[in-house]
Amino acid sequence: MPVLEDGARDRIVPESTIVLEYLAQHYPGSTVLIPADPDRARQTRLADRFFDDYVHQPMQKIVTDRLRPPGKEDLFGVEEAKIQIRTAYDMIDADMAANRWAIGEEFTMADCAAAPALFYSNTVLPFSGSQENLAAYLDRLVARPSIARVLTEAEPYFVHFPMETKPRIPKSRV
Repeated sequence: MPVLEDGARDRIVPESTIVLEYLAQHYPGSTVLIPADPDRARQTRLADRFFDDYVHQPMQKIVTDRLRPPGKEDLFGVEEAKIQIRTAYDMIDADMAANRWAIGEEFTMADCAAAPALFYSNTVLPFSGSQENLAAYLDRLVARPSIARVLTEAEPYFVHFPMETKPRIPKSRV
């Protein structure tokens, strides 16, 4: 879990979503990740939670299972996680038929949650060929300069990913 230490305000701020909200409140930048409109802000928070709870968390269940000692695997839990991810993929694919980003035309905090969730889950459980909107959304995320930079900096560590298929950044996407 990321932690932000703000020496100027003598604060320690944990958790990605809370860090983003803290930065927006105390150090606003040129990109507004949480819309000012309360309804859009709520949609953003809901989408952020969706990507964390229904894509990232089950993906981590599958990956973590690979680290278990022989004979201690959770095959039932892994199958449940795969079903949950596939269901989430279908929902996201349908949403992306009408949206450029997670909640519409603006890049938000929800897209920040979507990027790692979809990048790694697509490695663990690749999108189906019919999920073109979902694949195009991941392409847009990976092409965004801030996300491309993070993935490029993380690439040397992909060899430690405990799955046979390692994450890779398609060179056509960055």
